[in-house]
Amino acid sequence: MRKIGVYCNFLDEGNRAKIDAAAVKAGFAVTYYDSDRDTDRLAAEIGDYEILFGYLPPSLLAGAKQLRWLCAASAGVDHLLDDALWPRPDCLLSNSSGAYGPTISEHILMVLLMLLRRMPEYEADLLERRWTLHTPIRSITGSHVVLLGTGDIGSHTARRLKALGAAVTGVCRSGRAAEPAFDAVLPVGELDSVLPRADAVVLALPATAETEGLLSRERIALLPPTAFVVNVGRGSAIDQEALAEALRERRLAGAALDVMVPEPLPADHPLWSCPNTILTPHVSGNMSLGLTCDLDVELFCRDLRRWGAGELPENLVDRRRGY
Repeated sequence: MRKIGVYCNFLDEGNRAKIDAAAVKAGFAVTYYDSDRDTDRLAAEIGDYEILFGYLPPSLLAGAKQLRWLCAASAGVDHLLDDALWPRPDCLLSNSSGAYGPTISEHILMVLLMLLRRMPEYEADLLERRWTLHTPIRSITGSHVVLLGTGDIGSHTARRLKALGAAVTGVCRSGRAAEPAFDAVLPVGELDSVLPRADAVVLALPATAETEGLLSRERIALLPPTAFVVNVGRGSAIDQEALAEALRERRLAGAALDVMVPEPLPADHPLWSCPNTILTPHVSGNMSLGLTCDLDVELFCRDLRRWGAGELPENLVDRRRGY
């Protein structure tokens, strides 16, 4: 019997039933591992599996001698791109892009509204028991938001921002996107032209050679002092030192960072003390929302059905590009 190994800790009975049903139909048996406690057991048995799904530790990959397809339960796969990790060069990698749009876009809306409505200042007052009125506040309505990344997360975010009255410019490698909520979509080479009129810049980018340092010191300097920076992709996309300097010197209105370099952020890092800055520990996605878990499983089951029919997974990743 062909075998699938599932290594994660977010599945409920309904999720397992969906995986089991898809596996049986495709001619597979499934073994489940709890990623909180079954790593050693997986390491001992990993050579049995044609397919693996979940949050596989990269250090175990070399032992997966029968592996033909790894489906990562995450959207980001930068930790799995090194060819030296893989038992064979023909192993396929897919991700779970498509599962995280709802939860991460809601996080983006939350922190952007907090910044626009001056919640970091109210939170500081709360700690000191000060009753203060902070005016003026700002609105998403009428704002111009520049979204770096127009995929699943960027598209979900554009729809929500558009519904609240924002103008949304997408920026991506190709300069094209199918999502109609974008008012315009530009190639990365034209990013500098829109930064000076941005009320907020939102980064939803994978970690690749092309995205590293994309929001550079020079580009941060192009932003108006009223602009906010929100990052939910990877910390490597921003020059953090330049961002911290701009925040401390009030050359930016504020920032909300869910991803940083390094993670966890050291307690003495300058970002902790920057004004009007919201820091969250890489929680905009993950599996804290039940809908995300369900979508993640559905994406895997859809691709498993394709695999059983002799077709390739839809969410394949080009390991050379990183997405």
